[in-house]
Amino acid sequence: MPWKQQTEASSESLASLLDELPQELAAQAFTHASWVDHRADCYERLAFLGDVVLSLAVSDHIYPRFDRYGAGRLTKLRAQTVSGAACALVALELDVPERLAAHAPEGAGRSAVLLAQSERVLASICEAVIGAAYLTFGIDRVAPAVVAAFEPQIEKALEQSLDFKSVLQERLAQRAEIVTYRIECEQGPAHDRSFVAVAEVAGEELGRGDGRTKKAAEQEAAERALEGMAES
Repeated sequence: MPWKQQTEASSESLASLLDELPQELAAQAFTHASWVDHRADCYERLAFLGDVVLSLAVSDHIYPRFDRYGAGRLTKLRAQTVSGAACALVALELDVPERLAAHAPEGAGRSAVLLAQSERVLASICEAVIGAAYLTFGIDRVAPAVVAAFEPQIEKALEQSLDFKSVLQERLAQRAEIVTYRIECEQGPAHDRSFVAVAEVAGEELGRGDGRTKKAAEQEAAERALEGMAES
């Protein structure tokens, strides 16, 4: 049965799968790099795997649901759904701060409290939980639970206008790249001016757009850049 059909029928949640994880794997999902001598023993490898599983599960869910959306728009919807902020919200629903404190080594209680205030840490642990669940239960059980956990984020992404600049910045940050914007030209009289903006990475153009304001032009440039990334 396809994941999308399983989602409604499945009563399993990401939280219930987390509770069923083997003790050793669960502990690793809540172990920060600063708490171990070898980085391979922390949650980073699990988060790497979970990021891929999360993206695949959401992509498989939205692809048939929004059959009129092109690749560019699907990419934007997925990007907002699985963003760091979205993962951090799901992490809070999984009681990650409390679980992180419970797994903290002796003397690291304050460290756990500070780490739990970081959106990046919360998001990474959320992905690590997904990765650990995938290793334990496989994609058929994990994907429906992931979709159910992130369904509110999908609806939120549909209701709110997308900040294309933020989405592009986050996508490029995963590649350790930084986007900059350049206003290439201004056209028209002062009362009816338009701007052309170019989104660039290391001098290479990713997309360009025009608008009545510089911000609007930059947003369109970011949107075109995302569309180009989806097609490449």
